[in-house]
Amino acid sequence: MKLQTRKFGEIEIEESKTLSMPEGLPGFPGFERFVLIEDPKTAPFCWLQSLEDPSLALAMMDPFLFKPDYKMDLEGFIASKGWEGVDTKDLLVYVVINISKGEKGNTITANLIGPIIINLKNNETIQVVLSNTSYSHQHIVLEP
Repeated sequence: MKLQTRKFGEIEIEESKTLSMPEGLPGFPGFERFVLIEDPKTAPFCWLQSLEDPSLALAMMDPFLFKPDYKMDLEGFIASKGWEGVDTKDLLVYVVINISKGEKGNTITANLIGPIIINLKNNETIQVVLSNTSYSHQHIVLEP
């Protein structure tokens, strides 16, 4: 299927790669269908691209690349979702990245309290809000 995007122009995606976000994306009501775009030109960043709005694409990154000790209870999360037969190896964990421009250059921060979890077995995607954590929604990944 063809998809028009703001960042990548028109791209071809496989229907089997579409992600369902039944609980929606906090702050973006009504958007429930996405695709993960991984482009070698933007690595290690990837994009959660809306299928409903070509201008909605969130920059994301694997948190373990810059915070190897990042922790969340994936087993508890799987149980709370009732995902029978799903193991932690069936999940992808990403965090949303924000790039802010300042006088001295760009600062890149990550939202460590709101990871996005992708279940590879059913293509269901959920943004989790971690509570009782010392993580920040503006964890500095790269300073200017």
